[in-house]
Amino acid sequence: MQQRLTKEQAWQKIKHYCAYQERSHYEAKQKLYSFGLYKNEVEDLLSKLIEEDYLNEERFAEQFAGGKFRMKHWGKIKITHELKQKQVSAYNIRRALQAIADADYVTTLYKLAETKWKQLQGEQYIVRQVKATNYLMQKGFEPALIQKAIQQLKSKDAV
Repeated sequence: MQQRLTKEQAWQKIKHYCAYQERSHYEAKQKLYSFGLYKNEVEDLLSKLIEEDYLNEERFAEQFAGGKFRMKHWGKIKITHELKQKQVSAYNIRRALQAIADADYVTTLYKLAETKWKQLQGEQYIVRQVKATNYLMQKGFEPALIQKAIQQLKSKDAV
């Protein structure tokens, strides 16, 4: 079992934890509880982190959403799900998703669809369509947008 930290020791550790990378309130709270602190100490330190701008849920949500979209090419559905897991407010989730440019979003979806479509070139037509759709669904893109992208690829193949 880990030894219980004093409030001052926990403050130093949590400052470094939050300064290293943006964190959600939930992640910071879990970390503080892992130090063996009591509820009132955790609440005090959380409010201090917010006051000193180590914690900012809106900033966290925007950076998380932007990073997952740019680096891992996640869609809005998957990003929303992950932010909900981290207990980010619905308002901040909406703001973070609005920060993703629609043109970039559609372009990324189309590039992913095109890459997957080419990988499946030897497959039967219907299998190819199902596998490409499933792949894009796993990435968290909206079904309507996926269908448009697949239709474009099908019409491109027909030419």
